[in-house]
Amino acid sequence: MQSQMKKIAILGSGGWGLALACVCARLGHEVTVWSAFKDEIDTIKRTGELRAKLPGVQIPKEVKLTDDISESAGKDIVLVGIPSKFVRSVCLQAKPYIDKSSIILSSAKGIEDGSLKRMSEIVSEVFPENIIAVLSGPSHAEELGRGMPTAVSVASVDLDAARLIQHTFSDDVLRLYVNSDVIGCEIGGAVKNVIALCCGVIEGLGYGDNTKAALMTRGLSEITRLGVAMGAKADTFFGLAGMGDLVVTCTSMHSRNYRAGILIGQGTKPETAVQMIGTVEGYACAEATKKLSEKYGVDMPIINEINAILFGGKSPKSAISSLMLRPHSFE
Repeated sequence: MQSQMKKIAILGSGGWGLALACVCARLGHEVTVWSAFKDEIDTIKRTGELRAKLPGVQIPKEVKLTDDISESAGKDIVLVGIPSKFVRSVCLQAKPYIDKSSIILSSAKGIEDGSLKRMSEIVSEVFPENIIAVLSGPSHAEELGRGMPTAVSVASVDLDAARLIQHTFSDDVLRLYVNSDVIGCEIGGAVKNVIALCCGVIEGLGYGDNTKAALMTRGLSEITRLGVAMGAKADTFFGLAGMGDLVVTCTSMHSRNYRAGILIGQGTKPETAVQMIGTVEGYACAEATKKLSEKYGVDMPIINEINAILFGGKSPKSAISSLMLRPHSFE
């Protein structure tokens, strides 16, 4: 089943937003990409690509590019595809223009500092009358933009809206699976960035596949415990938004979290590593995840140790030793 042509606004001209714009344009939808940065819009208009974020991928001429957020008005779907720390401010900026009938689709992966809210909770606060959905899963923009087959989950409490998004975005390159577990998809998408940061540290220390596999497996266990305590379904964490997203983010040089972790493992100060890499969602999410674990009474030793590295000055090797020497337990 293929949906009829839709009017879609994408808030954010990062790699993921542009890759999705390519998919939507190819499917014949009317696509508008907004950026707060006029220089990015001008660069794409001039060169046809944004080499800094999606190198080598030509943005179709059919995609409308703008730095005027009022052009998000009158759309069937509005995708919020920006770093998590800007979600609230951009949504508030867009609020006067977005129709109450628009479905708001969030692809941001993170937890808001202070409030500890998931991204869909923030979007719902700003747009209480709109239907909200989230997009999550193993999806490097660099690969989707080049037409490499990619599969992700779309989650919403309104399954009709999730199915509409599924049919709107799916083709022979991008495949969407409907999921009703919004909490699970968002916690999986957010906390896997922290575990990917840890895996990068392992790589930077020069440890091998055994160590990385153990960290990913136990990291998934921690993510699942937290998600279930928050009301998620355990099965979600063994799907695309859980294990799938974790694997791709913990093993690829496309992952900024992984690359930042490598630098930290090699001895770079955490704050310097983040400055060198750019947006590192796992760095911002690590402390929020620790606070959530304390709020819900969930044991997350890996999360505790990465926080000690990032914000407490603990050496990565010492953190690994602390994990290995914990009291013995059942899996």
